[in-house]
Amino acid sequence: MERSKNQKVRYWLLVCGILNVVFYLLHDVIGARFYPGYNWMAQAVSDLTATDAPSRLIASEFTKIHAIFSCVTCTLICISAKDLWKEASGKILRLGVYLFATMHWISAIGYSLFPLTGSGYDGSFQSFVHVYVITVLVVLLSIVSLILIAVGGFKSGNKVLAWCALAAFLLMFAGAAGSGLVPRQYFGIPERFSTYSAVCFTAVISVIAYLKLRKMEK
Repeated sequence: MERSKNQKVRYWLLVCGILNVVFYLLHDVIGARFYPGYNWMAQAVSDLTATDAPSRLIASEFTKIHAIFSCVTCTLICISAKDLWKEASGKILRLGVYLFATMHWISAIGYSLFPLTGSGYDGSFQSFVHVYVITVLVVLLSIVSLILIAVGGFKSGNKVLAWCALAAFLLMFAGAAGSGLVPRQYFGIPERFSTYSAVCFTAVISVIAYLKLRKMEK
């Protein structure tokens, strides 16, 4: 019975982790097709779901599905965290995983309730919450969680996960820094380093968790 339960958890971890990336990519690619004149190299991916964006209707549906898959994945990983990283040195890693899951839930709920307008920050309450509450929390939790996962991973011997977390953190940092350094017509390129780093890391950690659970069952 326990083995059957673990197999179901493994299955959903793998499926949700991969579909999390697929639907985020679909929102970017298909959303751009419904936004006349959209230039992915110059514009942020969040422009596709802005309140006044022509692509909002279709793009936001894909992001909602992406959010569901990412939250389910991280929640399943949190439930299995004590089995996956039960060593004493894995406490830091587990804390990082819990914070990473919290980030996804805040992002999914917060950005859905408080979307930004296409013109950016307009001084409204909605824009204030989006920029100074949701975004700040998401960024801080992303940074702290990835650092904890990397440090905890190295300490507990989970080096593959640690290196992946470190890579995601560096890509996120490079994207944030690059967005302010590159010419305006190339803003969208480094901006995507930041957004896709967390999305892809979610898939990576789900695959790692899947493989470790599978190994534990043998």
